Amino acid sequence: MFFFRFLRLAAAQWIIYAVLFGAIHAQLFNRLYPDLVHEITVERTAFAVRVTLYLVFGSLVAACATVFDYAKVRAVVEDRRSMLGAIVEAIGFIGRNAAPAAAMFLANFALFAIVVGLYAIVAPGAGRTGASMWIGFAVGQLYVIARLWVKLVFWASETALFQSRLAHAGYVTRVDPVWPESPTADAI
Repeated sequence: MFFFRFLRLAAAQWIIYAVLFGAIHAQLFNRLYPDLVHEITVERTAFAVRVTLYLVFGSLVAACATVFDYAKVRAVVEDRRSMLGAIVEAIGFIGRNAAPAAAMFLANFALFAIVVGLYAIVAPGAGRTGASMWIGFAVGQLYVIARLWVKLVFWASETALFQSRLAHAGYVTRVDPVWPESPTADAI
């Protein structure tokens, strides 16, 4: 039911991310960064400028990811057909609930960072055989499962925030159809 809706949303995501990673990234790092560090003689200052630009770019990517996540939540919870409408409403919802949405994103991102950090600590090297190869395979599979779990936690927490702030049970659930009783049912 949601495949073609999410396919339309993916097309919008592709356009936005193409602009982000194409034009905006190029403007920040190929044009602005050289202009900002042209006269700088201290490497530490140039590094700080680059880190600041990465924080700006990362914030833009995080904001877009959050908007698209809430658009997916709205599409499912409200049974929306228009993905552009879901994007616009997601932006409005995030605007009205900026602090809790940002706090939830940061908490979820911290969970993601913990999973990646744990994997970086316990991941075995490549090129081994025997039992260590199978342990490496198992660790890799556990990492995949943990990443899927983190993504599901992202969506679940965003859905919970949306439903607690905007929706109510009668608004988000479909009414089960009730078939009228046939008069012949009483005769049996």
